[in-house]
Amino acid sequence: MVTREQRPVGHMHSDAFDIVRRMGVTLPGVEAIVRYDGAPGLAIAGVFMAGLAAHESAELDTLVVRANPEERELFIQDAPQVYYLTDYYRPHPVVLARIRKLTPDALRALLAVSHRLTLPKTRARRGSRRSPRSR
Repeated sequence: MVTREQRPVGHMHSDAFDIVRRMGVTLPGVEAIVRYDGAPGLAIAGVFMAGLAAHESAELDTLVVRANPEERELFIQDAPQVYYLTDYYRPHPVVLARIRKLTPDALRALLAVSHRLTLPKTRARRGSRRSPRSR
């Protein structure tokens, strides 16, 4: 296993994320982005949906996606070799997935869950941008 210490400095792009990007952008409204920390990600109307985990607590080539606490526990129980959490990510409504261990069907399902959970946040963001007169 390659640790983060063995990763070249400044290397935030992962070839493992390419399949995530290609599959993710086929979902309605999803666009590929580069996050503030330089990590690649997916967003809907500027709202984070999924991305390469950049925190040092995550393993190399780990995907972080939205998941409600019940769903993420099921993911982890069903396939602990694929899904996991670290203390850093635990307070957030996400689950971590080892990209290279995801089957195409599992990745598609994971992105669909994250897409479903992200959509209400995009509506809330759009609603907060309206002027008082447009309400």
